[in-house]
Amino acid sequence: MPIYEYLCTECGHELEKLRKLSDAPLTDCPACGKPTLKKKVSAAGFRLKGSGWYETDFKSNNRKNVAKSDNKPKSGGETSKKSSSGDSK
Repeated sequence: MPIYEYLCTECGHELEKLRKLSDAPLTDCPACGKPTLKKKVSAAGFRLKGSGWYETDFKSNNRKNVAKSDNKPKSGGETSKKSSSGDSK
């Protein structure tokens, strides 16, 4: 649920309220009791920094969809096959 900021245009009282998206906006000021409360437009309380998660972050060889299998062995799979053969000199 988002936190909304409100400002009373009559007395200048400011408040923050945790509300559902479906809830009607508050109108009555808790300080003066008049129906002059307006929702403020404000910045989010957190900041997303960094490059983020994009569709291309974990892809290789210009593949469009990681979930699709091309039946090629992965580089780690070949190494494990050789080591599991049990051949020793």
